[in-house]
Amino acid sequence: MSAAAPTPAPVPRRWPYRASSVFAALACVAVGMTAGAGGYTFYYGEGFSYLSSDPRTCVNCHVMREHYDGWQQGGHHGVATCNDCHTPHTFLGKWFVKSENGFWHSYGFTLQNYHEPIMIRPRNSRVLENNCIECHRELVEPVIAVPPDPPGGWNCIHCHADVGHGARR
Repeated sequence: MSAAAPTPAPVPRRWPYRASSVFAALACVAVGMTAGAGGYTFYYGEGFSYLSSDPRTCVNCHVMREHYDGWQQGGHHGVATCNDCHTPHTFLGKWFVKSENGFWHSYGFTLQNYHEPIMIRPRNSRVLENNCIECHRELVEPVIAVPPDPPGGWNCIHCHADVGHGARR
């Protein structure tokens, strides 16, 4: 009988873990840290309040205080909230605009990268204009039946700038 061939001694591994396991662990840590930071930011920034239509929500950011105070003294205080003028009146449109604005507001306020005084963006200006016309249709229908001057669309705010937020300061 011949002797069995000796089995080679196992080579000790320098790193006892597989690269895929290390990558998975690091990915879990990164996701956890991102979720934790995002959750804390949402909590600290009173994120759930933005799901309401309460105008006090708009003053969570100090930069909106002047607009809120102006709205309280403006002509629309008793009949319209921020969302009535600044978001579309359709369900999906309202939530799309709220989420888009929420993202850009968070981005700007977090990085301190926004115009001061805060200014309405062109897309939001169109939403505001459409809401003016929608709510005041009976009053403005004779005016909007003629082509706009200047070309490009009506601009109710041009003449009625102090209606929503009171006199400009």
